[in-house]
Amino acid sequence: MSELLVSTIIPVFNRPEMVRAAVASVLAQTHRPIEILLVDDGSTDHTPQVLAELQAAHPEEIRVLGQTNAGAGAARETGRLAAGGAFIQYLDSDDLLLPNKFADQLAALEAHPDCAIAYGTSRHVHADGRVLEDPSRHTAEQIDYLFPLLLVERWWHTHTPLFRRWISDAAGPWPPFRPEDWDLEARMAALQPRLIHCGSTVSVQVDHESANRVTRGSGGAALRDAAHFYPRLYGAALLAGVPFDAPEWQRFSDECFVRARLLHQEGEEALGDRLLQLAALSASDKGRLIRSYGLLSRLLGPALGSRLAQLLRTGRWPV
Repeated sequence: MSELLVSTIIPVFNRPEMVRAAVASVLAQTHRPIEILLVDDGSTDHTPQVLAELQAAHPEEIRVLGQTNAGAGAARETGRLAAGGAFIQYLDSDDLLLPNKFADQLAALEAHPDCAIAYGTSRHVHADGRVLEDPSRHTAEQIDYLFPLLLVERWWHTHTPLFRRWISDAAGPWPPFRPEDWDLEARMAALQPRLIHCGSTVSVQVDHESANRVTRGSGGAALRDAAHFYPRLYGAALLAGVPFDAPEWQRFSDECFVRARLLHQEGEEALGDRLLQLAALSASDKGRLIRSYGLLSRLLGPALGSRLAQLLRTGRWPV
């Protein structure tokens, strides 16, 4: 493992032109050495040919790996296991790094050896050039630890951080369910790694219309994934020592409660009950309402129980 090598892992599925731009943004880095691991997630168009061309043009820096279609998380895991660098960069095939990213973040980590993750500011733009958010999310702020904010939102993008290899490996494998990025980072956060902001803008989130974007997937599938993810997020926050008087716990409880009601309405009683119990565990002053909803749901069914719970909470019968 090279002490200065940065391994960039790019999963790709049916994005022959976008991946060219993503790869070009890594090749434009002012830092060397680098390696780029392009993981083809079972593409069915001419993406494999494009990846082969990129590897042939830059054989010393680009490797192409392949797998049957299993999703972005599995593709990133394939790349992680093959990576040889002491630093890990994840990049989606439709996003971009700025040329200074590796140099600035490595300098920040060198100056702060107690930090395991360096990040910088990201901006959010549309593919047509419109700036949607700059800075994006909380990426311009110096935040010392992933929690407690990670309990209620993923406050950066997949491409924003640069990880020391040890924290990436210690977190374990990418999960097969969504939101895979948030799940991995929660497991990192359980180890309480310190963060350092490098002081510059480092990456670009590109918004575009595409049928194969993960965020365009099934809402029902996302709800079912949430029932697996939120208990893991809860456990990671406990391991990280997030105090129970932190306001993020109530927001977390509210999110679990909302998703529990939606799962009940979808007929997913067991998964809904799982999140309902989690909502009650993490609630403060709303615990009685949550327990009331659970009882009403069991007695009257999820649809009527949900409407009665809204009546209890707001004093108005929902339309």
